[in-house]
Amino acid sequence: MVTNIVLPSVEVKKLFHRNQDCLALYFIYHAGLIKQIKKIPQVTFSKTHRCWYIPQRPHLLDEILSVLKNQAAVRYHELKADIKEEFKKDETSAANEEMKTMLRLMEQKMHLKGYSPSTAKTYLDQFKRFLLFYRPHQPSELSEAEIRNYLLYLVEKKKVSRSAQNQAINAIKFFYEVVLKQERKVYYLERPMREFRLPSVLSQEEVLSLFKVTQNLKHKTMLMLIYSAGLRRGEMLRMRVGDIDFNRGTVLVKASKGRKDRQSILAQMLVPYLKKYLSEYKPAYWLFEGEKGGQYSERSIQQVLINAKKKAGIIKEATLHTLRHSFATHLLESGTSTRYIQVLLGHESSKTTEIYTHVSRFALDKIRSPLDDLAGSKFLKNKDEK
Repeated sequence: MVTNIVLPSVEVKKLFHRNQDCLALYFIYHAGLIKQIKKIPQVTFSKTHRCWYIPQRPHLLDEILSVLKNQAAVRYHELKADIKEEFKKDETSAANEEMKTMLRLMEQKMHLKGYSPSTAKTYLDQFKRFLLFYRPHQPSELSEAEIRNYLLYLVEKKKVSRSAQNQAINAIKFFYEVVLKQERKVYYLERPMREFRLPSVLSQEEVLSLFKVTQNLKHKTMLMLIYSAGLRRGEMLRMRVGDIDFNRGTVLVKASKGRKDRQSILAQMLVPYLKKYLSEYKPAYWLFEGEKGGQYSERSIQQVLINAKKKAGIIKEATLHTLRHSFATHLLESGTSTRYIQVLLGHESSKTTEIYTHVSRFALDKIRSPLDDLAGSKFLKNKDEK
């Protein structure tokens, strides 16, 4: 049986008291914690400020962290700006070099395991925040209770989303389990309950209006390709000229989510637009290239959709991924099997695909609302007449 130990929380803040700079310790009364804090030299209780304080001196924060290690979850986010400034001023400091080394090791491991650049960047950013929170302590020195208390800090103080919580947990677990190979240390970290949110979907009329208002051939072709093949944004941007098979009417999606290849359908309506685009723009390698070559940027294609949405007068929340959701929903409404949709989308589990049954109007037109059954009632007619 695993017992979750929640450590008392101590907030460290700056305090100017008795004409001197100090560090103050704020916490809910805890007899054992007070006994531990009294081990810090020159610590005194202030009745005025209702806190324990210590006159500022070199490495005082390190002293506090050392004394309270495994005894309390120490928060010092108010001092983080000073710490970051310290890092900037002293790029050769041992602590900064150790952090860089850990992040490099983590980055190398993720690269060897084939993690996508976006996932690697997210993990590195989350783990860097974790390192700064417990600086100068090394991750190997931290207990599972301290790791858990950092996650509580993200939830209670930073109010981060469930997605960000999971990203932080994934990053921390990756470092301990893959880099340090301490599998059991963070095995029992609790994850937030998964939210069930329905995807935003555009009607076929709304999708068509997006294409109509997009005059630029390249932009129109990109939006149409995402919708017609159910592509993710990155899949479309990574597509090469040779990935379009006009003869077979297919689109090859390489190294998609999970590092897997798949094929999707090429709409016949899109063929003339694609051929005209290839003839006019003559892309060399990537199907859609930026002005200076290389892949077309994510930000630029996002802006294309924002502009089209505004021109079309669509007020519904919609992103590029909404076109992928709309592709799946419209296929389902036309009677396509969820199994085929799963293959086209590249979903590993059929449960992921089944979410579209919750937003599809398939068979809803056969269900009559009870309000419609009351439409002919005398009561409603009299109300309307008044």
